[in-house]
Amino acid sequence: MSEVLCLYYSRSGNTQKTMEEIASALGAELVSLDDGRDRSGWRGWLRAGMDAMRRETRALEPYETERPLEDYDLVLLGTPVWAGRCAAPIRSFLKENGRRLERVGYALTRAGEGKCEEVYTQMDRYTAAKHALCVSLRPGSVGYVFWRDQFVQEALRYLERG
Repeated sequence: MSEVLCLYYSRSGNTQKTMEEIASALGAELVSLDDGRDRSGWRGWLRAGMDAMRRETRALEPYETERPLEDYDLVLLGTPVWAGRCAAPIRSFLKENGRRLERVGYALTRAGEGKCEEVYTQMDRYTAAKHALCVSLRPGSVGYVFWRDQFVQEALRYLERG
């Protein structure tokens, strides 16, 4: 069993690819989250932004992890940034489970130049403890691989410290 759980939501596939890479590098369990809302195409893109701005959430579709959340040494949440906020399904997860997360890290994917660091603080409002590590990645950018790999190394150091 893995000591690390990577949970993510991905509308376009960018966050999925990023979390697959991170999970593979860490030997982590990988679980996709979804709330069943259709966010495909340009209407879905618009709906995603509106859901984020309104902080709207819906119940998540059923998902399974190998063990209870609090039994992992580290839980990494992957989310796209929508309108300066985390994705609605990730907010749903945090509202339901955040108080169970004491060892958490965040991997944001974004389209713009800004790092969207305020999203970390927004997500921390739902968790039992502040995030232990974080990264803001822009898929396809020159620094993407460097910062992704840096994040993986930080996660490994965090796990070594126990």
